[in-house]
Amino acid sequence: MSATQTIPVITIDGPTASGKGTIAHLVAERLGWHTLDSGALYRLTALACLRQGLDTELESEVERVAAGLDIRFQHPAVFLAGQDVSEAIRQEQVGNLASQVAAMPGVRAALLQRQRDFRIAPGLVGDGRDMGTVVFPDAPLKIFLLADAQVRAERRCKQLSEKGISANLASLLADLRARDARDKNRTHAPLVPAQDAHIVDSSKLSIDETVNIVLDLWSGVSFPTA
Repeated sequence: MSATQTIPVITIDGPTASGKGTIAHLVAERLGWHTLDSGALYRLTALACLRQGLDTELESEVERVAAGLDIRFQHPAVFLAGQDVSEAIRQEQVGNLASQVAAMPGVRAALLQRQRDFRIAPGLVGDGRDMGTVVFPDAPLKIFLLADAQVRAERRCKQLSEKGISANLASLLADLRARDARDKNRTHAPLVPAQDAHIVDSSKLSIDETVNIVLDLWSGVSFPTA
């Protein structure tokens, strides 16, 4: 076992708006660990492409942008080229484009090691779509977080409304279903649970209940530290 592999990782994968980021942050906070929002890397790539006016059909150009991202995470803020883009990367246009560029093998390869570099002591909680299958396949605890599409759309609509952003529930639901289909059916690193992942359906669970399920599962893990 390498020195890096002695650092524990909990992966939380799942579809768009399933609550991965919120749960990952709260679990990490309870454990005193670091977090990795892998989706933010793809959103940052998408935002950078939009701001540069690039043709995102050209994978080589998108890959170049991904490889050269000037980013900094300073929770809760996210910086791109020194500018706070925490709100900008959460826009639906950016999210939809992020789902498209995330299907590009070259882009995923460009961001792979950058994600793995977040594995630092005392531990990491990483959320995304391929954390347990590709990025950290040796993670001692893997969660696949589900929620009904209607529930996810309602949660997203509520989040946007609370931020003063107008949102249409029917449109959000259609976007979520389209992104789900794209994520599940892409050839490279599709959205699927790792074989050893624990499936958690949060449709009828509160945030605290979901966090406690993850922590209870972690408490039952025997993880070597040397």
